[in-house]
Amino acid sequence: MEYKDRTYREHLQGERWHSFTVAFKETDLWIGVDKASFQAGIPAFAESRVRSLRESMDAYVAQDPGYLKALTPRKTLPTAPAIFREMAEVAARSGIGPMSAVAGAVAREIGEEIKEKFGTREIIVENGGDIYADIRENIDIAVFAGQSPLSEKVGFTIDAGHAPLGICTSSGTVGPSLSFGRADAVMIICRDCALADTYATAFANEIQTAEDIAPCIEKIGNVEEILGAICIKDDKIGIHGIFDLKIWK
Repeated sequence: MEYKDRTYREHLQGERWHSFTVAFKETDLWIGVDKASFQAGIPAFAESRVRSLRESMDAYVAQDPGYLKALTPRKTLPTAPAIFREMAEVAARSGIGPMSAVAGAVAREIGEEIKEKFGTREIIVENGGDIYADIRENIDIAVFAGQSPLSEKVGFTIDAGHAPLGICTSSGTVGPSLSFGRADAVMIICRDCALADTYATAFANEIQTAEDIAPCIEKIGNVEEILGAICIKDDKIGIHGIFDLKIWK
């Protein structure tokens, strides 16, 4: 099931945010800034930084095409941009290829740059279901899980005291991203967004049927860096971590 209408973004809307989107090549970001912090120059700055970042990333991949296709941890060349070096480092911890961290890494990079330049109080950057959240007040995040009856019905109340955070979701049944599993959704929360992204992909690879949820959650529980997780397959769910479960009717 491929999705084009990003309906899950509706859960991020509200009076709290001044939001806008930035799209360039495959990158498609939804960015929310708290209304008191929003400045007119932020969208143009974000678009400029996305373009610059993508151009540097594309230039490196042309030099090192194996990096793009690697399914296991891979070191970078000395010429690699910092974002690619960081992706390689976190993927070495999850045990899979470094591009598994790209959406989370880009979301974090753009969010951090906006905050540094404009001094925003709160910012959320969502990139293909992966979220960088630097917040001062709690926020509810629902899990988008395609055709599962649990899709957008369950999630976490994210405690702002742990921010900034990466809240990343991978699926084997939804969207264009490569997955070797059949999970409807695996959401992983870590302090680092790139790390959350690569772990979400790695653990989604392990779920083929609903019976795989329990052993997957057990493995997740052994990873100290993971602060929260939700695994969904069909009408079954597994939950781990420090955040309160949120249910929508």
